[in-house]
Amino acid sequence: MLVLITYDVNTEDSKGKARLRKVAKQCVNHGQRVQNSVFECVLDPGQCKLLKAQLLELIDEKKDSLRFYYLGNQYKNKIEHYGAKQTFDQEGVLIL
Repeated sequence: MLVLITYDVNTEDSKGKARLRKVAKQCVNHGQRVQNSVFECVLDPGQCKLLKAQLLELIDEKKDSLRFYYLGNQYKNKIEHYGAKQTFDQEGVLIL
């Protein structure tokens, strides 16, 4: 299923900047960045639950926010993109 993950990490102090880097790294490990703090991740339910737990451990819920949008398996009909930065099909063929 496609999960859209968005976050806003308060970076007013050095701890916030470190949290931001850690959250972004976890998201990069599981999906592709489509905007600064927005990631598209194709995950199975187990991977999704694990990633959610990892991200919740990283953020400070008093200062930061984290949102998950569950678009399901039929997501290709639910996404329209215009402009720069075309993404690649995460479930498509990868030729090296």
